[in-house]
Amino acid sequence: MIRLNLILLSICWTASTVLAADFTADLEAADSLVLAFTCKTADLKAEDITFDPELKIKNLIIQGNRAFISLEKPVDIKQNYQIYIHGYGCAPFRLKGALDDFYSGEPLGCLAQDSTTSFALFAPRAEKVQIEIFNPSLTLLYCLQMQETRNGIWKTTVEQDLTGEYYGYRIYGNMSFGELFRPEILIADPYSAAIMTRNDFHHRALTLIIDETFDWNNDSWITIDWLDLLVYEMHIRDLTAHYSSGVPANLRGGYLGLTDTNAIGGINHLKTLGINAVELLPAQEFANIEIPYLVEIDGILNDWNPYARNHWGYMTSGFFAPESYYASDGSLKSGECCGKSGLAVSEFKQMVKALHQAGLAVIMDVVYNHTSQYDYNPLKYIDKKYYYQLDRDNRFLSYSGCGNDLNTSRPMMRRLIIDSLKKWLVDYHIDGFRFDLAAMIDGQTLEDIRDELTMINPQVILIAEPWGGGRYDPAGMSQLGYAAWNDVFRNTIKGQNPSDRRGFIFGELWGGTDLKKLQSLICGYLTAEGGFFQNAKHSLNYLESHDDYTLGDFIRLGLNEISQSDSITDLHSHNKLDAKQMQLNKLAAFILLTAKGPIMLAEGQEYARSKVIAHTSAPDGRIGRIDHNSYEKDNETNWLNYQLMQDNSELADFYRQLIKFRTGHPLLRHSEREQYRFITGSNNLSFGFIISGANNSIIVLYNGSVKETAEFTIQMANLKCGFWRESIKYFENQAKNTLLTLSPSSGCILVAY
Repeated sequence: MIRLNLILLSICWTASTVLAADFTADLEAADSLVLAFTCKTADLKAEDITFDPELKIKNLIIQGNRAFISLEKPVDIKQNYQIYIHGYGCAPFRLKGALDDFYSGEPLGCLAQDSTTSFALFAPRAEKVQIEIFNPSLTLLYCLQMQETRNGIWKTTVEQDLTGEYYGYRIYGNMSFGELFRPEILIADPYSAAIMTRNDFHHRALTLIIDETFDWNNDSWITIDWLDLLVYEMHIRDLTAHYSSGVPANLRGGYLGLTDTNAIGGINHLKTLGINAVELLPAQEFANIEIPYLVEIDGILNDWNPYARNHWGYMTSGFFAPESYYASDGSLKSGECCGKSGLAVSEFKQMVKALHQAGLAVIMDVVYNHTSQYDYNPLKYIDKKYYYQLDRDNRFLSYSGCGNDLNTSRPMMRRLIIDSLKKWLVDYHIDGFRFDLAAMIDGQTLEDIRDELTMINPQVILIAEPWGGGRYDPAGMSQLGYAAWNDVFRNTIKGQNPSDRRGFIFGELWGGTDLKKLQSLICGYLTAEGGFFQNAKHSLNYLESHDDYTLGDFIRLGLNEISQSDSITDLHSHNKLDAKQMQLNKLAAFILLTAKGPIMLAEGQEYARSKVIAHTSAPDGRIGRIDHNSYEKDNETNWLNYQLMQDNSELADFYRQLIKFRTGHPLLRHSEREQYRFITGSNNLSFGFIISGANNSIIVLYNGSVKETAEFTIQMANLKCGFWRESIKYFENQAKNTLLTLSPSSGCILVAY
């Protein structure tokens, strides 16, 4: 009978569609198993259950569609178990709470000091860990067996300072039932401070042991009240890669390109614009290269990415190391190595130092919710059951839609996240973080991040993308003390779809929007008024990000002056705004920069950048069309072209002047809600507000109608025109009221002293 059951178990694994399980089996403790069935299981008996490897049941309790099994002895978590239940099929154990008992606060990674080099790795289910150490010529120096100590930690020490050498790990474990231990793969240390990678889609990597000493020359974090934040979302490479930036060719597209203070592009452009913070798209070491186009590998056919590239960086491979491609030793030539000398470490710090000297805070976009499907990310091969979200058959889940979802609630995964953030905060002087798909990070981890980072820097900036994995929780992020991207502001003002869901700037209200909701959005979308946020400083207002169409393209498409299928041959004539496009871009900017809350602009938004798919060698049939998802294009589709900026210099100047006005009038940013008095205009798409301060008052008026003028009566004397003065007319009456008329699609600010 036992022999028969073992045969059935084998069949179950190799042909699970024949005996698919009607249940899941979660090991919540080393001696406690919880079964969850798709139906009630009142007839289940202990004798119906067998295990491979063999286990003995101490107690069985049935409650509805769940069964609780106590085992006579704790299981060996290094083994892979399956359970077979007569009539229900079989399922592998999922290691739930049983793995959460493993925790250590010991230092991890590599430490070279006092003529010794120590290594420590967390690998709780490994049966053997081997470390291989190489010299700069990649000649093998040492092959050592590490020793398992306590709580899943493996260690070894070499009586030599190995700074300048490389190393990697081979992880050996039980390979039964589809486990992912792959000792033939040499993996980098997940705590790598510097990484050298091979330029292929596997992103093969070794850890470089590096001296991280850097002269910061008294540099420290920049302190900015969140309500004063003017964030520029930017890609390190995009800002200087184009020759029009004026950055020398050998520095373009890298960290050092952003230290050049003589070029018109890059850091000088940021300073001229007047923003006070940059948000860097992911710059932790990431998988740059995807699988070849139209070549099937491991059952996956890449028929979606002709560039076989990941430009934006949302596939992190090393959470402690800066991306080596942006360093002066970076290269993505096929088959070559990138980051061999580790210059990314010092050059990233030089970039941060230069941005700080320019008065700009540095925020990093960080990805702790998923990793790539294709790369040799060390967490996959150290222990996928510990680090990842898995389905009932222990296969990777991808609710992120981007790859393999991480299990942030695991204690040592939580520690890795926090250790990583602390390193960027302390060693790289990073001022804040934007968390990609933050709703996929468990609440306890988000709380611990907040608590740990604010103990180091009480003014650290914490921004959440408040969705991901099917969850949407901006209100929850605010309750945790995070600012969050306010997509309701974006969709209400700009719209959600340029073809049929346009917003206020197009003279449309949709999705239940009314003037009351618009007023709430202008004041920070507070919970007391039906919004999301406990405090206006949590409402990060924006109209464009790296995702989807640029604001300029959204307006071009929304006005039906171009279609998504049109092929553009003349970039300059396409890019240059006509009068109507200019008016809507100005109105959008005007509303954004007069709203309360931190503000984010996307790179190129200030000149209505259009993302037109560039002519390259990639076999892309969409060349010449407007792009709404340019994540894979390391070319002129994404790079900022400062010559095109000149086509719309009027808009760029408008942004500069409006930013200057906002910066110079704290009343716009720091007024309490009770200081706002809202007024309505003569058409149903016109409204405004008056903020009364101690020494002056500010009046802001908007007319969203694309056809009608809007009249406002202002009961206030001593008005002086502030901004966008060409759009209004004054009429004084005898009652000392002022009648103002705004042309369609316009706005104005007035200051009363």
